Amino acid sequence: MTISNHTLAKLQSALPFWMSLGLIPLAFIGAGYGGWTVFLLPLVTWYLFSLLDFAVGLNTENADPQAPEDDLFWHKAITIAWAPLQFLTVFGLIYLTAGADHLATWEKVMLFFGIGVITGTVGINYSHELMHQKNKTERRMADILLAMVLYSHFRSEHLLVHHRYVATPRDPVSARMNESFYRFYPRVLHQSFWSAWGAEKAMLERRDLPVTDFKNPFWMYGGLQLGFLALALILGGWAGVGLFLIQAGVAIWQLELVNYIEHYGLTRKHLGDGKYEHVQPHHSWNAAHKASNWLLINLQRHSDHHYKPDRRFPVLQTYSASEAPQLPFGYPIMTMAAMVPPLWRRVMNPRVRKWRDMYYPEITEWTGYTKMTNPLPR
Repeated sequence: MTISNHTLAKLQSALPFWMSLGLIPLAFIGAGYGGWTVFLLPLVTWYLFSLLDFAVGLNTENADPQAPEDDLFWHKAITIAWAPLQFLTVFGLIYLTAGADHLATWEKVMLFFGIGVITGTVGINYSHELMHQKNKTERRMADILLAMVLYSHFRSEHLLVHHRYVATPRDPVSARMNESFYRFYPRVLHQSFWSAWGAEKAMLERRDLPVTDFKNPFWMYGGLQLGFLALALILGGWAGVGLFLIQAGVAIWQLELVNYIEHYGLTRKHLGDGKYEHVQPHHSWNAAHKASNWLLINLQRHSDHHYKPDRRFPVLQTYSASEAPQLPFGYPIMTMAAMVPPLWRRVMNPRVRKWRDMYYPEITEWTGYTKMTNPLPR
């Protein structure tokens, strides 16, 4: 059986994105050998891909946005394959390590810290891709991935709130200028849950249904999350639950670090009466760094994602510096910088001011654009 040149070309274009699968064996190596190997996951995910960004440079080419669905088979396959592989990794390692004698407590903790790095960096990112698709199976796989990190409401918040209110005070996850990550993080943990709840409640009310109706996805969210906690308890006892919670906490932290940098300081123009201009490419930070886009399946082409939310990741378009603001480095380095507020402000605030002068020279008072408000009624 021979593979056509067309199929081979599509497979080759998808292969760099499959590099994320190489992170899973590192988790099992850490579980088997302990010691320094438990540091492999964060080292590779954060630092190796950052080094690769410097080595392989930028990718400013755009695929055909009208590419037929069949041409994207090998790209879609990676996001679909990850869900069962993450399930086997998380719960398989809880079973193997929770009561293991060859690993010290610190080794188990560090191992599941690393697993949280990949369930956040890869798993939540893939769930983000899947939740935007029309296929019901893909959307359910997104729910499973989010439940494995106890952050199921992210789906409601992202689809119903973030995409509608991005770069306005009504969006919890649009970081305000001069808001440090350490102020942003507790705020967004609180506000994003209630904004998701409020959005689902409002949708049910428009259908004359109570918030307790089983069409409210929070029933599913809670059921899946409780199911995974119970599975962790069955497989690893209370130690297994603790390890599961560690990876979930790290994953959420990883997600919100990315949310923090994606729209930091960027705001849509207020038109009056609570209305804002339509979302434009210049309302998201972008990064064309090739290797980190392999890891993050083109999430750094963020402007185009907000322009066409259901566009699959291989055909997301990149923008030049004249069309959308650019980050100086890929997300792995920028998220590390975000954890050092003075460094972050030194790097990003001049870029925000330049962005304001470039796109909104007529606006001289920005205080109202940075005011924090609850995004939606509960």
